[in-house]
Amino acid sequence: MKRCPSCGKTYNEPLNYCLDDGDLLFDDGPQQRPFDDTPPTVMMSDARTTNPTNWSAPPAQYQSPQMWQPQPMYAASPNQTLGVVSLCLGIGSLTVGWCCSLGLLLGPAALITGWIGLSQTNKDPQRYGGRGLAIAGMITGGVFLALYLLFILFYGAAIFLGGLGN
Repeated sequence: MKRCPSCGKTYNEPLNYCLDDGDLLFDDGPQQRPFDDTPPTVMMSDARTTNPTNWSAPPAQYQSPQMWQPQPMYAASPNQTLGVVSLCLGIGSLTVGWCCSLGLLLGPAALITGWIGLSQTNKDPQRYGGRGLAIAGMITGGVFLALYLLFILFYGAAIFLGGLGN
């Protein structure tokens, strides 16, 4: 049984609000105080100690020196930049170098960056990588320069021999 605190009307139905004035309905009983909104105070005892230990020294598992040294989160991969650049320059010299003479710049650049990348890899292999890329860049740059040299030799020979026949 619920009662409206404003108008005093009682309801037997499962309602939460009064149908006449809209106030909140309260259960009729000695434990209910309709105008006292403060929650009851719960008194608890002091906190109890469940696992008493002596923390003057850390446990033995944390006393080893390797536990206190910072560990890397991931293994850093070696720097392969010069090997990649050398290979890209070598491939560029073989493909684009024939049509616009850009290969005369790209071929030697592939050889130089490949040589620098290879020497860095030999000096510090933990820090620098891309040895195979640097070698491949040097090979493609060298192949372009060799083919270009052969082209110039055959072209010069053709002009020389063609000029002798006239």
